[in-house]
Amino acid sequence: MYLVDRLLEAGDEVHGMCHSEHGATLLRARHPRAVAHVADLGDSPAIRALVDEVEPTRLFNLAGNTSVARSWEFPAEAADILGVGPIRLLEASWKLSQRTNRPVRMLQASSAEIFGDTTEAPQTEETVRLPVTPYGAAKEFAHEMAGVYRKRGMYVSTAILYNHESPRRPETFVARKIAVAVARIAAGLQETITLGNIEVHRDWGYAPDYVDAMIRIISHPMSGDFIVATGVSHTVREFVAEAFDVAGVSHWEDRVIIDPALYRPADPQTLVGDPSRLRSLGWEPSVSFRQLVRIMVTSELDRLRG
Repeated sequence: MYLVDRLLEAGDEVHGMCHSEHGATLLRARHPRAVAHVADLGDSPAIRALVDEVEPTRLFNLAGNTSVARSWEFPAEAADILGVGPIRLLEASWKLSQRTNRPVRMLQASSAEIFGDTTEAPQTEETVRLPVTPYGAAKEFAHEMAGVYRKRGMYVSTAILYNHESPRRPETFVARKIAVAVARIAAGLQETITLGNIEVHRDWGYAPDYVDAMIRIISHPMSGDFIVATGVSHTVREFVAEAFDVAGVSHWEDRVIIDPALYRPADPQTLVGDPSRLRSLGWEPSVSFRQLVRIMVTSELDRLRG
């Protein structure tokens, strides 16, 4: 939705691919000027038909069926939708460009999860990729295939996205889960929050900043791979402490329950990106870690106050 906001503001004709009629209804309600289509990344004929119908000049693939945690429950599905799904878009776009003799620029949303257990920190676009999750492995395959189509002559860039948070995040993601729970604790609606491993380091950024980055990347004359990150890491523990501070709740340690059952089978310890290449395009994050936590917790407090 943040991307649709930006593109419409720029005067672009925007078509959104939604995997269900419910998603299409939501898009039409929020953005009447956007054209909603229903298609699924697992359906090659539908993808080809949609690309041929719309004839896009720029294609942003942000679609996914899963989170990192959910990919452990449905690894084959993650491989198909996150790994092979982008190839269906790449091939449809390539064939369209060949038929119309008009290039299609595509941006593939990659993920910091492709780096997995690397010991290099911060990671750069050249860091060895060692995914340790089904999600990361699927994203890695799509990342490699983007490079294959680039060598074929297609304009394909990847945005290697680190944690991008906002009040629109689903509650299944830890940052939003924390923000919601802390606001409810501050309001006296619950007593504690249960979390898994809070010692992992993550590079936390603001989703609208990352949308700005993706637009800059796809607008650049040369396609390539770009780290989209702030360059600074913080632990989940720090996020929790900051969230409770924003909400004005003291002694946060007494409010947090650590449940080993919530630990992932494998989890990269430190994911922090070096955005130097992206900064050469004039990009800088506009929101700091503390500001991000404040935005998210304040949003939940305002929601509870009605």
